[in-house]
Amino acid sequence: MSLKSLHRTDIEQMNRIDRLNLVNSCTGYKSANLLASISKTGKTNVAVFSSVTHLGSDPALIGFILRPTTVPRHTYQNIKETGFFTINHISKDQFEDAHHTSAAYPFDISEFDKTDLEAVFYDECSVPFVKGSPIQLLCKYVNEYLIAENGCIHVIASIEAIYYEKAILSEDKWLQLDKGNVVAINGLDGYALPQLLKRLPYARPKN
Repeated sequence: MSLKSLHRTDIEQMNRIDRLNLVNSCTGYKSANLLASISKTGKTNVAVFSSVTHLGSDPALIGFILRPTTVPRHTYQNIKETGFFTINHISKDQFEDAHHTSAAYPFDISEFDKTDLEAVFYDECSVPFVKGSPIQLLCKYVNEYLIAENGCIHVIASIEAIYYEKAILSEDKWLQLDKGNVVAINGLDGYALPQLLKRLPYARPKN
């Protein structure tokens, strides 16, 4: 296998779009999620994110990266107002509408109204979920940390509830995402459908 290389000086000299594409894709596949929220006045919002990560199981915590708030960030504004939001895995049937939620609509226009995505509400929760998403999480804002190097914010949240398609859950409570046709993101705009190869046992040192 013959490899080519690009060094930092090469990357810095690229035009903005080429640099965005390269740096966003070189780290590998990322989670594809729709974060849904609602304002205090009842205006819903849904936006695609590729930065949701697991932070711990006890307590159950997740994090996601928010770009600098030099421009309006409606998801962040809603979360700060209400303290809650939902994370919804994107299925094969949803990814085109999910991608469209990255368009810059004004605050008074809900992305639910501009796509075929549908908001759904469970129990007495006032925060919307995305109907048809195979796995849906209710999350509560816990904390945030400013990343001084680029102005991004790392938002930390607790998982308050998990909703899932019954067929996805195994006996040991593992969620097999490919059974729900859950997609991943390659870079900024490439959507892929991963397939499970094999589950491996807990790794221990070899004798």
